Amino acid sequence: MQPFVESLSKCPKHGLHNPFKSPERYLLYGDISAKAAHMLALPKVSDFFTRLIQRVSPKSYQQAFGEVYVTQKFLENFSGDQVRFLARSFAVPGNHIGQQSHGYRWPYGPVAIITPFNFPLEIPVLQLMGALYMGNKPVLKVDSKVSIVMEQMMRLLHYCGLPAEDVDFINSDGKTMNKLLMEANPRMTLFTGSSRIAEKLAVDLKGRVKLEDAGFDWKILGPDVEEVDYVAWVCDQDAYACSGQKCSAQSILFMHENWSTSSLISKIKDLAERRKLADLTVGPVLTVTTEAMLEHKKKLLQISGSKLLFGGEPLENHSIPAIYGAIKPTAIYIPLEEILKPANYELVTKEIFGPFQIITDYKKDQLPMVLDALERMHAHLTAAVVSNDPIFLQDVIGKTVNGTTYAGLRARTTGAPQNHWFGPAGDPRGAGIGTPEAIKLVWSCHREIIYDFGPVPRGWEIPPST
Repeated sequence: MQPFVESLSKCPKHGLHNPFKSPERYLLYGDISAKAAHMLALPKVSDFFTRLIQRVSPKSYQQAFGEVYVTQKFLENFSGDQVRFLARSFAVPGNHIGQQSHGYRWPYGPVAIITPFNFPLEIPVLQLMGALYMGNKPVLKVDSKVSIVMEQMMRLLHYCGLPAEDVDFINSDGKTMNKLLMEANPRMTLFTGSSRIAEKLAVDLKGRVKLEDAGFDWKILGPDVEEVDYVAWVCDQDAYACSGQKCSAQSILFMHENWSTSSLISKIKDLAERRKLADLTVGPVLTVTTEAMLEHKKKLLQISGSKLLFGGEPLENHSIPAIYGAIKPTAIYIPLEEILKPANYELVTKEIFGPFQIITDYKKDQLPMVLDALERMHAHLTAAVVSNDPIFLQDVIGKTVNGTTYAGLRARTTGAPQNHWFGPAGDPRGAGIGTPEAIKLVWSCHREIIYDFGPVPRGWEIPPST
């Protein structure tokens, strides 16, 4: 661990570059991004990374390819002068001639990045490059189950011109990484992962963190019932793609009573039952065992009025080790009144990082109850309001806080591309990913420099003490 501590300590607080120091490095990173984007666009390279993701993070080819595609587009977005534009400053006239205040985006210097297993390429690349663009020196730790993907990407970035000394890449368990953070004392740590570890790091690192943690993500279907096939397909993708192992996965679905009388649930059930191990459209759950998920199902079904809509059984004919989960895509109906009871709420809103969702319905006059259920949640990552009724959208959006919220008939909770912010809201520690705003928020701070050149007014005299 010591070499990592020493390496980080060599980076000054003012970073490897900033608007006053080594500005040519902004151009260097524009070039690196352009070359890496070109490489990832080559079919043999993109197929290599897609297959590599599949080897360690069980998802279908199309889901794994989506990760490579988003990463490639992100790198395209920050080619050429776009890195330099991230450091754009502003000036405000002063009180007298010769005075002007300038606001600059300033790096933190030594920083750390910790990313999870479920997106082994997209999350670490986007956060790593954001950190580097702004002038920081990061130590990067990817979940060891999947770190080979980023290890290969680091080699590609070196091939594209990334200076080897700019990034430290560590493979370790969580305990060792925690010790490294305590000793190296980075100026900022980006953590993407579970809420429990996020809260521990916030204490250990005295608040010098940005967090993109868990999400018990909700979807509300409004009063206008249209395009049932399409909405059912999006619900299936949101809840069960990657076996539900996305922090943006649909965890709970609130259906307006108009939808309850449609064929929506039967269509979602049919789509969920198409999923199979053979093509990894359903597969191993890496952080929750089959036993734990079935036990959670059992507890939920003890709630009055609840019922199993589909799934709830172990997958069959497989060789998935018992330390992982393997269950069929599952949905459980629970009445809204029961969800809101204090005795049930914590249980119902427990995030299960697998192919598991809660479904409920509400009557026209029960929208305040739905909004109360959302207000009581603690993780506000993604959400969807499926409706083309502008008054309904206005009401729900105005009384909720999720950082990435899709609104309209085609609204979803998952599948964030590189062209919009992805991250939670409602927490000052919240981190974003993907956009210039996200990079500036997470990987730089504001520095104000006030120039005051004079001249001193003619005939100026020392005034009385004040």
